[in-house]
Amino acid sequence: MNFKKALIALAAASVFSAAVSAEKLSVAATPVPHAELLEFVKPQLADQGVELDVKVFTDYIQPNIQVDQKRMDANFFQHQPYLDEFNDGRGTSLVTVAGIHVEPFGAYSNKIDSLDELKEGAVVAIPNDPTNGGRALLLLQKAGLITLKEGSKITATPRDIADNPKDLDFKELEAATLPRILGQVDVALINTNYALEAGLNPSEDALIIEGSESPYVNILVARPDNKDSEAMQKLAKALKSDSVRDFIKEKYEGAVVPAF
Repeated sequence: MNFKKALIALAAASVFSAAVSAEKLSVAATPVPHAELLEFVKPQLADQGVELDVKVFTDYIQPNIQVDQKRMDANFFQHQPYLDEFNDGRGTSLVTVAGIHVEPFGAYSNKIDSLDELKEGAVVAIPNDPTNGGRALLLLQKAGLITLKEGSKITATPRDIADNPKDLDFKELEAATLPRILGQVDVALINTNYALEAGLNPSEDALIIEGSESPYVNILVARPDNKDSEAMQKLAKALKSDSVRDFIKEKYEGAVVPAF
């Protein structure tokens, strides 16, 4: 074998060895924007020896259960208040690896163009999961439609409403279903990931929306035993890269805001 052939053989062996030794990292994510961001960084991670396997979920329960039971390595779909509530309620100990972006929460309607048009007894749909329901109520309070009991926070429910001048009728429904029932209610408070998935443009279609100062940063989540692994830290670094910041700004046009 001449020198040139030997170099080619050595290079091929190195590529084969790298492919064999690539570390796999499985991440559970909701479709938009989380899975899209993960798919965006997948080639970058492959170059660093990490094979990223993205599994898409459409609910807020299974991604945490899958990680806790070690069926998945990490998840990317939630904010810290939701994770805290989940850990407290389920006895899990999932942890934050990195904060990536904010999805300003908004109110949408197919029937009115302004919250001022809401009539007495209007039906308002909000998420039924802990923290997101409270987040919706806090946004409505900011809009002046209701007043919550003093001290009410992110875990507030309709039972915590102290003043409801228009006697709004609150319906608590699974977050993922809210875009689909938009035509059946007067207003729905929808998480931005589900709004985007349904083809809504939060910056244009929302009647009211949280500002970029929202404290609900979406986070990459793992277990205490794997949060500091080399592959996990590579993923966190990739998600907080300049290229991801540019991707978020260009693709989502303010509907998703980088948190780094």
